[in-house]
Amino acid sequence: MTESIETKLNELGIVLPESSRPAANYVNYVITGPLLFISGKGPAGKPKGKLGLDYRTEEGYQLARLAGLEVLAAAKHALGSLDRITQVVKVQGFVHADPDFDEHHLVLNGFSDLIQEVFGERGTHARSVLGASSLRDHLPLVVDTIFEIAF
Repeated sequence: MTESIETKLNELGIVLPESSRPAANYVNYVITGPLLFISGKGPAGKPKGKLGLDYRTEEGYQLARLAGLEVLAAAKHALGSLDRITQVVKVQGFVHADPDFDEHHLVLNGFSDLIQEVFGERGTHARSVLGASSLRDHLPLVVDTIFEIAF
């Protein structure tokens, strides 16, 4: 039998935050068919700044992990249990960066690494990452995610 995600989180020493509320006129998630779409989430604590200016790549990696915790909290709120996730399908990251910064992919590895630690094979996903000249509330990054789920 496969280990539960809650057990895996405990083994990794990960405590999920409470699911954050939407920042504007949208919802945290939408379920349609076997897919769960999580709206863009930034790192907990709402840090502000740009990669390459206020944060180095390594700091951005940690911020992306924190954004991952926010995504997992929203998914748990939506589903009741993260064990319902059968596959992480797609991740899209937006990195608030100085124009000369070119390590967006290394920053988003913080999110991808966390997801794969938690879900194992089910955490392998397609991904895109884009640099952004600005993001809401001056967040350093925002990540949205698509999950396949079981009913």
